[in-house]
Parts: sequence; C-alpha cells; structure tokens
Amino acid sequence: MEDASLYSTLGDYIVVQALENGVTIIGLTRGKDTRFHHTEKLDKGEIYIAQFTEVTSAMKVRGNARIYTKFGCIISGNVEEIE
Repeated sequence: MEDASLYSTLGDYIVVQALENGVTIIGLTRGKDTRFHHTEKLDKGEIYIAQFTEVTSAMKVRGNARIYTKFGCIISGNVEEIE
C-alpha cells in the first residue's frame, strides 16, 4: 500500500490514564467497513499506550480518563466528577 496519507498517521500513539475503574478502550478497524477489533478495560490509575496502525484507524474511550496525544491532553467522561 503506497498511500502517503496513511503513512503520515502510522506510528502516532495515545496514552490513556484511567481516572475511574472500568474505563473501556475500543480499537476500530481501517478500511471499507469500520469494525471493532480490540477492547481493553482499565481500572483507576492504570495506563494504556496504543498505536495507530494499518489495522487501527480510530479508538473510542468510554469513562473518565485522561488521553494524552501529540496535540495535548483531553479528558473524557463526566468532567464535573474529575478532580
């Protein structure tokens, strides 16, 4: 596959820090049909490091978490409940 736009996203990482028990991370596939291909469940304080690949085009985070990207930090979940 020689798509330059694809290679520009490969290698990008995110770091997810769970701020509560039961934070879920869902990996979504790349291609004609977007599908779930991987899930992880984190407890409070756990860290998950994920990389975008030829298979993974997106990630969904459910629950209260801090998500660190090259663009900065994003907080997911109910912001009023977080520190």
